[in-house]
Amino acid sequence: MPVSAAVGVRGLTRRFGAHPAVDGLTFAVAAGTLFGLVGPDGAGKTTTLRMLAGVLRPTAGEISVGGVDVVKDPEGSKHHVAYMPQRFGLYNDLTVRENLDFYADLYQVPKADRPARLERLYRFSNLGPFAARLAGRLSGGMKQKLALSCALVHQPEILLLDEPTFGVDPISRRDLWLILHDMVGAGVTVVVSTAYMDEAERCDTVALLERGRVVALDTPEALQRGLPVRMEAVRTADPRRAAALLATAPGVRRAALFGDVVHVSLEGGDGNFEPAGAALAGAGIAVLDHHEIVPSLEDVFIEMTGAQAHGAAAHRGAA
Repeated sequence: MPVSAAVGVRGLTRRFGAHPAVDGLTFAVAAGTLFGLVGPDGAGKTTTLRMLAGVLRPTAGEISVGGVDVVKDPEGSKHHVAYMPQRFGLYNDLTVRENLDFYADLYQVPKADRPARLERLYRFSNLGPFAARLAGRLSGGMKQKLALSCALVHQPEILLLDEPTFGVDPISRRDLWLILHDMVGAGVTVVVSTAYMDEAERCDTVALLERGRVVALDTPEALQRGLPVRMEAVRTADPRRAAALLATAPGVRRAALFGDVVHVSLEGGDGNFEPAGAALAGAGIAVLDHHEIVPSLEDVFIEMTGAQAHGAAAHRGAA
């Protein structure tokens, strides 16, 4: 693992019985960057983060977090790390301020440091006006911001977040990502899991996971540029029927429905859409528009795994 890596794993494996939830992962996360573990339910994201946090022992492999060997010394990395699981332990019968004070006590934050630290947390989370509100009376998005603030109260070097935007509204999702980018700008290393491909595109580096294995590891831009296919966006009056027909049309590698547009990957780097267009015309489906597009990260994932497009908003469950 690179000496400068804030987080590094080699051959990381975790089996539950005969089932490998994580199967030989190897990657390194540079300090002060935003790293995404990306994949659908069951890809191994949560299991990986739990092992990085030292709360689940691996079956095999090596883990280094903040320069500490987590396999040999899981407690030794704790002061470097904040881990925010999907169900963070907020206390609904405590106020926002009381929850923050509780976690400050838990992390042994010096009393003299707390006023400035809480002011900073209130400022970026916009929770200041709600300091006296019970956590149980907060919206889903505000609860996630409070959970993140509690995780950050001891100013960790490394932040591990398991699908932090699950179940929150679009505005809160945006706010949470702005907070994460602010933290990275301040030098914090962030490892975040997500099933939303639009969120993955915000990361500096992503590991695309399928069934516990890395199928691609690079920057989102490099993965999109490196897809060796021509991608067309096709609009028709009957997109569902068009997608089904295009999936078996001549010269088409794969077709997937994105809203009311079909993304079609064509055989070869300079693939020709005309045979596919002729197949649509023969079936009585008029093409309203088609043009070449830059593949999205979801296109990359579908192309590499054969998975079906499910869209950024159609995800759910625990990995």
